Amino acid sequence: MTVESNHPQITITYCTQCQWLLRAGWMAQELLSTFGTDLGSVTLVPGTGGVFRIHYDGDLIWDRTVDGGFPDAKILKQRVRDRLDPQRDLGHIDR
Repeated sequence: MTVESNHPQITITYCTQCQWLLRAGWMAQELLSTFGTDLGSVTLVPGTGGVFRIHYDGDLIWDRTVDGGFPDAKILKQRVRDRLDPQRDLGHIDR
């Protein structure tokens, strides 16, 4: 089933060898809880070799090796918000 959407697609690629599925799933849940139907999809993609990358419509917004570890939910939500709707107030996250 193909879903057509003008909303952004988030892709989280995580390392299966490192057992990072739960971390990736939690981050997906955080994004869906905050942005809901403003997102077209949040997709988990299994990988290997220590990969943990997050793409917004194909643009890299987080890379574990470049950004130094994993994003806090706050940082990730701010990076998504800054692309999706820069004027959007994220409440306590922005404080």
